[in-house]
Amino acid sequence: MAVAARTAKRLNTRTLATLTKPGLYADGDGLNLQIGKTGSRSWIYRYRRGDGREGWLGLGSLSDVTLAQAREKAAHARQLRAAGLDPLDEKRAPVASQGDAAPAKPTFGEFADAYVAEIEAGFSNPKHRAQWKMTLGDAYCDTIRGKPIDEVTTDDVVGILRPIWLTKSETASRIRGRIEQVLSAAKARGLRSGDNPALWRGHLDVLLPRRQKLTRGHHKAKPYAEVPALMARLGRLTGMSTFALRFTILTAARSGEVLGARWREVDPEAGVWTVPGERMKMGREHRVPLSPAALAILAEVAPLRPADDGGSAFVFPGQKRGRPLSVMALTMVMRRLRADATVHGFRSAFRDWCAEETNHTREVAEQALAHVVGDATERAYRRGDALEKRRALMAEWATYCERWPTEEKRA
Repeated sequence: MAVAARTAKRLNTRTLATLTKPGLYADGDGLNLQIGKTGSRSWIYRYRRGDGREGWLGLGSLSDVTLAQAREKAAHARQLRAAGLDPLDEKRAPVASQGDAAPAKPTFGEFADAYVAEIEAGFSNPKHRAQWKMTLGDAYCDTIRGKPIDEVTTDDVVGILRPIWLTKSETASRIRGRIEQVLSAAKARGLRSGDNPALWRGHLDVLLPRRQKLTRGHHKAKPYAEVPALMARLGRLTGMSTFALRFTILTAARSGEVLGARWREVDPEAGVWTVPGERMKMGREHRVPLSPAALAILAEVAPLRPADDGGSAFVFPGQKRGRPLSVMALTMVMRRLRADATVHGFRSAFRDWCAEETNHTREVAEQALAHVVGDATERAYRRGDALEKRRALMAEWATYCERWPTEEKRA
């Protein structure tokens, strides 16, 4: 039987450097470069499984795996298929050489790495993938990464979680959930059988303290009554981090949204800052009405904007060229002022002020914080974002924040 000709290679190092639009880019013979909506880049081998379904095998990220290495991995996957094996089940596992002995199962680490590469296109931001890799990597799961995926037990999972369950409760909970998801995927592909050892309800919940009994972390907020005095002290300081912190307080935005702001997102004439969905926690575009005080801060930092930047420059640039300020820069300003609160806590102060000092509705206040308002049906009928109502609210907040006590102003 004639062998079909191989597809000509379509990718090279030059094209890899220029591709930016999300989608799949074929190299040939089933190998594809996948660019996610968040800009993540990973290698995917696509093929037809024995049951007729399409299989997607993750081969690693572009930052970790070169084009040549990806082609080698894809060639190995084709060899497994030629031997009658499914690459998803037999990734990196040698074909048995004696009789009908079953091929070795992939280790937890091998399967987890491949699984993360497969699902990363659905992650909400680039940090999400890094968090998955870190929590499933040697930092926490070193005791099971070298263990065959079908041999991971409840004792293994408890051994990972117990040392951090009371001291790093949020991290421990996420690790448990991610291990459970990886093991569920392995079972769905026939690599495991039986109950999931990382299952919480009816399993680990009788071995570990319940989540509600643990101490949950909260962003320490400054009482809204103390915000004007703090703004007065900030007004006497200079520096990009100080401007960014003042802007964060005046807009009640998340620090990550402010630090990632680029000039193309700002319309000074309309007095609106539009944060794209990929940088929002809920994944939806959010328009922020800018008060005169917030616009004044933008006017102060505008002279530092590079000429002909096309709007791509950061509004609050860091010391390294092409990089924004770090979150730690804002924290250091707070420490300098000995302010006993977190930057994120100013959102709570704003929300308390809305409830206690204004007549604005709860819905307007929640929309100002970019929170989800109402159930799915209600949101389907609410097409607007109450921009002008929020503009009035943010103007009142700015006026309140700038009510500097006389002694603070003169100090």
